[in-house]
Amino acid sequence: MVLDLVIIAVAITMGPLHNSAFILLLSAPRGVRKGLAFILAWLGCLVLVLAAVTLLTGGKPPAPRSAPSTLALALKLVLGLGMVVYAERKRRRAARPRRTPKWLGRLDSASGWTAAGLGVILQPWGLVAAGAATVVQAHLSSLGSYVALMVFCLLATFGLLVMELYATFRPAEARAGLAALREWTEGHQDQVIVTLSLLVGVWLVAKSLYQLV
Repeated sequence: MVLDLVIIAVAITMGPLHNSAFILLLSAPRGVRKGLAFILAWLGCLVLVLAAVTLLTGGKPPAPRSAPSTLALALKLVLGLGMVVYAERKRRRAARPRRTPKWLGRLDSASGWTAAGLGVILQPWGLVAAGAATVVQAHLSSLGSYVALMVFCLLATFGLLVMELYATFRPAEARAGLAALREWTEGHQDQVIVTLSLLVGVWLVAKSLYQLV
């Protein structure tokens, strides 16, 4: 479970779309407050999803080869295949000119509530679902297993937390550094999405097939 959650969390935190939006929020007036609202909503979603799964399973994985166990593995398999297909389609379209979404340009005037809403909307829900399906198969009977879930949430939020702290304690330096990071992210967005989707998708497919067989 731990390795699967680490891989999924790293892919979540490296996602380029929410990082670009978050940098724009930090650059706006009262950006630190808006960034905090984004992070709280983002982290709240992860905690709620994991809590719901834990309550549903009672912290005990379904019996091997049972219908719930097979369903969880099938879900991970479908999600993995979807990521591989998405990566290939994204790769084929990468050569086409890409326009910056208009809503990104309006984040300067976004409110704190809007920032919080973006923290929910911009979650990579496919990866979050893969994490939830992984937790379904976990035996949460020890402190270590709950620590692993906490680490998953923090690791999936790590990039946002680093940028938030940077903007809070080094605002002058952060302005230039985050602008450069956003420029790089937007210039390599398609490559990052393809790489992350392909790597995580292949891992989920291979692991699910192995456990199903």
